[in-house]
Amino acid sequence: MSSSAKGPSVLIVGTGFGGIGTAIELKRAGFTDFTILESADAAGGVWRDNTYPGAACDIPSPLYSFSFEPNPRWPKRFSHQPDILAYLRGVIGKYGLEPHIRYRTEVTGAAFDEERGVWRVETQSGETFEATVFVPAVGQLSRPVLPDIPGRETFAGDAFHSARWDHDVELAGKRVAVIGTGASAVQFVPELRKHAEHVTVFQRTPPYVMAKSDPAYRRWQHWLFEHLPPTQLLGRLRIFLLAEYATYAMTKHPLLAKMFELRTAQLRRRHIKDPRLRAKLTPDYPLGCKRILFTNDYLPALAQPDVDVETRRITEITPRGVRVDDGTEIEADVLVYGTGFAATDFLGRIKVLGLGGRSLRDAWSGGARAYLGITVPGFPNMFCVYGPNTNLGAGSIIYMIERQARYIRQAVEQLARPGVSYVDVRPEVERRYDEEVQKRLGRSVWSACTSWYRQADGRVTTNWPGLVTEYDRRTRRLDVSDYRVVA
Repeated sequence: MSSSAKGPSVLIVGTGFGGIGTAIELKRAGFTDFTILESADAAGGVWRDNTYPGAACDIPSPLYSFSFEPNPRWPKRFSHQPDILAYLRGVIGKYGLEPHIRYRTEVTGAAFDEERGVWRVETQSGETFEATVFVPAVGQLSRPVLPDIPGRETFAGDAFHSARWDHDVELAGKRVAVIGTGASAVQFVPELRKHAEHVTVFQRTPPYVMAKSDPAYRRWQHWLFEHLPPTQLLGRLRIFLLAEYATYAMTKHPLLAKMFELRTAQLRRRHIKDPRLRAKLTPDYPLGCKRILFTNDYLPALAQPDVDVETRRITEITPRGVRVDDGTEIEADVLVYGTGFAATDFLGRIKVLGLGGRSLRDAWSGGARAYLGITVPGFPNMFCVYGPNTNLGAGSIIYMIERQARYIRQAVEQLARPGVSYVDVRPEVERRYDEEVQKRLGRSVWSACTSWYRQADGRVTTNWPGLVTEYDRRTRRLDVSDYRVVA
């Protein structure tokens, strides 16, 4: 790959919404010299990998979709994994991206050649690629984490992470232990109890649970969305405004979140009649500090006699089950880890070297940081999608991805100008930006408890501190003065 009449060459890593959205933005602008590298044998990112029972999105589909590609045929308001995956793959086909994708190509390293102004990208197979622009779009929720519990390898039964669900394991008549109560667990636990003999849910901290208004769309609604698109756009706008309100409550005025807290308390009282169980399921931290979970069947499932909620601390995994801190061993035939992802370990196992051979891991030793969540000083022509501090506590990440893709397209336009070798964001620009973001995050609800939004030292590296409309404004135009432009 090299710069050509088709524009600078671009190498994108990942075929989730981030990688595909960036590729479409480039192609629509006339830049066709791009390649997308994908480690798996099919496209889809998290929606390819997360096939656990009940897997669905917790953002309504009219908003969790590309703004330029609405889908009038969503089956439900909150779509399930197969429908989202079909949508994404349909978009890939419509925009002719398949010829640009190289499957079964896992990126292991990337190094910038300053003299030539190109990135040299290495893969696990030993094949190398070169491109002017390097776009890691590997996401924040793509690398499952297994907990560091003593004895984990000794368990004699079947064990797997929810993001790597083993569909060959027979669950009927089995005792299943679930470790974790996050966004995935609240979806698959109700499905597990339909088959298992008994389910024990090991909970460290209870999540805030809100009811999910999830009607199936009817035939007349599909007709309306298809023939009168503004009707679907109105629904998207309503969801968008509600998410902005929730974000405002979490970042500016936590008292506004009290209304949501009251609704979650009402839901617990309605479904959980046992006061001891209700106490176990009542959070002791501010709403929004951890991700709010939307579900209609999780609390009713926990109230059933064939489900136990275990809050005693796990001390070890044994061959027969899970031991807790008072010495009790809770036996299980199957162990399911709903323990989330390495959200703060951006770019995962990819070894990235910038100017002077400096490692990105060293640059991020105190925590991942990037100007607008996209670009890092000393790593020219590298632009992240869904990078540091671009995650949302409420709202659709696809909105953010579209803004990042737009910004990256503008960077590619700069690199297409005669005589430009590379652009490198100025350190002082990134430093001022990071100081502002961290100061604002320090006043947000996300600094009030331990969650996957934060590092161990308390730094919030995942979330954006404002409304998405602010992010839209700040990324609308690439300001060349923010960069060193090198010939």
